[in-house]
Amino acid sequence: MDPELKARVESQRYKEQKILEILDDLLREEDILACMVARRGLEGIMPPRDRFKIKDMGIWSTLEKTMDEFFEIISRYSEYNLDKVYFELEGYDVIFFILFEDFALVSIVPALANRGLLEVEMENARRNIFKIIGRYK
Repeated sequence: MDPELKARVESQRYKEQKILEILDDLLREEDILACMVARRGLEGIMPPRDRFKIKDMGIWSTLEKTMDEFFEIISRYSEYNLDKVYFELEGYDVIFFILFEDFALVSIVPALANRGLLEVEMENARRNIFKIIGRYK
């Protein structure tokens, strides 16, 4: 393998591993049932699903169906500095902290969770992700 390509691949793996560590830290929060760095189609960086505390696995198919539409909204309003999106889905709150026009830190929490504490934790995670990828919002 070309040394330059190898270095880029290793750098990408390192960044993904560091982001997974951040997501694992978020999962330690009682009310964060699942979290990921996602984009359209529910693609992105995600801890293994067995680490999630969510019991209703049907939410994944619903979330996958709605993810593209939410990223269209995010894309459409990103020029106006859209920062966060909240919506309720099947009795859960889904929280998007926008990273870039096509990526977001996404958490699934109980519908009546304390958003104040969760926002602080998610904002800290978002800032750490920006540091890892070398971009700042």
